[in-house]
Amino acid sequence: MMITTDTAAADTVRAGDHDQAAQAYTRGIRAWMTATGLDPDSPALTDTPARVLRALAEMTAGYHEDAGVHLARTFPVDHDGGPIIVTGVPFASLCEHHMLVFTGHADIAYQPRPGDPVAGLSKLPRVLDVYARRLQTQEQLTRQVATALDTHLRPVAAACVIRSEHGCLAHRGARKPGSVMVTSSYTGAWRVDRDARAELHRLMDH
Repeated sequence: MMITTDTAAADTVRAGDHDQAAQAYTRGIRAWMTATGLDPDSPALTDTPARVLRALAEMTAGYHEDAGVHLARTFPVDHDGGPIIVTGVPFASLCEHHMLVFTGHADIAYQPRPGDPVAGLSKLPRVLDVYARRLQTQEQLTRQVATALDTHLRPVAAACVIRSEHGCLAHRGARKPGSVMVTSSYTGAWRVDRDARAELHRLMDH
């Protein structure tokens, strides 16, 4: 009973903290609106602070998810250890420097050991979403996806290549819309064997 009571009390405290943080955030958005000459009580804007809060909660939901949960479920398949690749996986993330959106596509791959169970097809995009739905840099996101595959599947090799456009480059500062950033991360054989990595990219681009 003590454990149940303590857990319930902790949940209540966390809920209270969340409510206080949400109220503080919406007050801050309202104050910013007022400072810029907007009327936060106008019909068009009265719900905007709450909408922004919900949007940010949705786009940072990955902090409450674990990539390992998605990769824990594997299936026995008769295979010879060839690469498994999912290309062109779309994603959206928030730049941790400016909290502006960057969007793009990822190519995700791993090479299981011959006869090892394999992850379900949907799990690779789900791993990407776990990390994309956090405040991010593209370099870190790319590495996190490849590392998660390497850690939880123990393959011969894992890789992630991301191409994306960044709001912070397109709409502020240098203002260069259409610019594409490309990052890559490799583990195992694809990291150390240049020929194997070249064959991987041939398959990705096929």
